[in-house]
Amino acid sequence: MRIYFIRHTTVNVPPQTCYGSTDVPLNDTFEEEASKVKQKLEGIVFDQAYTSPLTRAVKLAEFCGYPDAIRDDRVKEFNFGKWEMRNYNDLYMNEPYFKQWCDDYINQRCPEGESMSMILERTRAFIDDLKKTGAENVGVFCHGGILACAKIIAGQVTAENAMSEVPPYGSVIFIEI
Repeated sequence: MRIYFIRHTTVNVPPQTCYGSTDVPLNDTFEEEASKVKQKLEGIVFDQAYTSPLTRAVKLAEFCGYPDAIRDDRVKEFNFGKWEMRNYNDLYMNEPYFKQWCDDYINQRCPEGESMSMILERTRAFIDDLKKTGAENVGVFCHGGILACAKIIAGQVTAENAMSEVPPYGSVIFIEI
């Protein structure tokens, strides 16, 4: 089974914003960026397509020809809880626990949010369920955190360095299971 993980295009939020699972708008460059993503997928036929229910992923799935992609909460972006829509620098300067979280984001949860281990667990559960479908090529329109988890599962990166190697907006990666 080949699973193609497709990251949404650029979002329209201020730089350094911790937007995670918030449903934020896309940049005005959406069509241009989405056309490039669609081109990357040219010639690939998905037996099944899935998408995060967040608008930025759904819109890309629709643009790429998958309006009926199955929405699955397990491929939503990292939930930053109380830190959603806050500036990273502000958090670092004003939230003492943020520094602790940065040192161990793998195991430490964001207040009312998730840890990297939690995202990794839901990504594994999603992939385990995909294995049961018998599909050969699957497309998953999702987010940087999910792409990072897919790379961990595929053995391409470690959990410790996955977040520093998150593929850019509009990236397509695949793993074989």
